[in-house]
Amino acid sequence: MKIQVNRILCATDLSDFSNSAVLQAIDMAKAFGSTLFICHVIDLPLVTMHGAAFVYPEDQVEEMKKGAMDQISSLVKDRVLNWQAVVETGPVSSTLCRLAEEKQADLAIVSTHGRTGIKRLFLGSVTERLLRTIACPLLVVTPPEKAGSVKKQFKGFGFKQIMVGCDFSADSGRAVDYAFSLAQEFEAVIHLVHVVEPFVYRDAMLPEAVKTDAISEVATGCAQRLEDLVPADAHNWCKVEIACEAGKPFQALKKYAGIHQVDLIVLGVRGHSLVETMLLGSTTDRVIRGVACPVLSVCPP
Repeated sequence: MKIQVNRILCATDLSDFSNSAVLQAIDMAKAFGSTLFICHVIDLPLVTMHGAAFVYPEDQVEEMKKGAMDQISSLVKDRVLNWQAVVETGPVSSTLCRLAEEKQADLAIVSTHGRTGIKRLFLGSVTERLLRTIACPLLVVTPPEKAGSVKKQFKGFGFKQIMVGCDFSADSGRAVDYAFSLAQEFEAVIHLVHVVEPFVYRDAMLPEAVKTDAISEVATGCAQRLEDLVPADAHNWCKVEIACEAGKPFQALKKYAGIHQVDLIVLGVRGHSLVETMLLGSTTDRVIRGVACPVLSVCPP
């Protein structure tokens, strides 16, 4: 069944790159005939002095809101579009999650600064929090240093090479459904990719030839399982590519996307414990931080 995208929520921090993501959201809303909510959240830091909290004057907060509204309006200009600007104060990730529910968004769009290592560990990421908490699919636009330039990243709306990472879980099954719907919408080539992780520990001492044969046998079975995910009539309206790769999932997916010039990656989201998320990150997180194209994460219902 074709997925309907009637209401889109796009978040911006009003930086140049984030505002460029808004322009992509505008094109997407026009393509789908969607209502677009352009959101900016003002996260006021809590300042305390001698045990007392500082409260920002109401007129100062209203002035910040008005400035944000003006900037958002300048992005839309005179485009023919059903849209609404939403400016609120509060913690960014939780406020955006609440707005997505209130506006009944079918899709949310954000940009990410792509932090890695210690900086990411201590500062955290609004995008990574949204991946696990927002109640709709999330399209994450990568930073310009990953894409090469803003101009290259935002070359117009439309996807022609869509890749789906499949691990045969329920999460990846929802991602496959969403990807085929988009492939039908844009007459795109869809790549179904499964990654077989290398043998470790127990199999480390096996001869290399034995391990190679085992991986080949697993890949053959995976190829058939990927074929089984393809809708019966899909070959009538899109080209389907099946691939089984070997390696670490995020590395293999990143490499495949680069070789085949993929312009959209669709992944399911899996939950992790707090420690795992902080120290390791999920495959989705790592792919987002390493690729030059947008990544669509499809959350559990």
